[in-house]
Amino acid sequence: MFVFAMQTRIKICGITRIEDGLAAARLGADAIGMVFYEATPRCVTVDQARAIAQALPPFVTRVGLFVDVDADRVRATISAVGLDILQFHGEESAETYRAFGRPYIKAVRMQDHVDLHAQQRAYPDAVGLLLDSYVKHAPGGSGETFDWRLVPQDLEKPIILAGGLTADNVKDAIKAVQPFAVDVSSGVEEAKGIKDPRKISAFIEKVREDQ
Repeated sequence: MFVFAMQTRIKICGITRIEDGLAAARLGADAIGMVFYEATPRCVTVDQARAIAQALPPFVTRVGLFVDVDADRVRATISAVGLDILQFHGEESAETYRAFGRPYIKAVRMQDHVDLHAQQRAYPDAVGLLLDSYVKHAPGGSGETFDWRLVPQDLEKPIILAGGLTADNVKDAIKAVQPFAVDVSSGVEEAKGIKDPRKISAFIEKVREDQ
């Protein structure tokens, strides 16, 4: 199992505005996520993403989220925005993801039959597995939790826990899963794609309690 002794990392995903990215960074987020998937209200254009990325202070990781990737589009986005890490929610092979030359996270939509050990083997060079709730026709961002007992305790890769996290349940989630990081989007919003700094602050405070 991947063991760490430092604080649980925090990623605020679905950032669409400069002010939301800056608020997340100011309040203590380690990473921000920008969504390049047009079937969600949290999608950003390359120009929006570039402006957000350039406004962020140093040492805040810029993550780009893609679904069923178009290789040319991904390469162009990496170049224009300056993404640090890629997050993939499609079903492409590890070779496809590896070809972009950036560290990548493989998202897994959790169901009873999902074998996370097999996912580790299928994506051996992924820097982590992001575990999200399975909702039909929705690759992520559903705001729903999944059964945290589905996560085995002997996984070798870092786990980023997502899916319906809020300030009210994140401490329980961390206790149950012991993830490397937590990822929140809808749980800190006032509307889809619009973050609420008070909710971000409350979420981060709960994660940092007792750490």
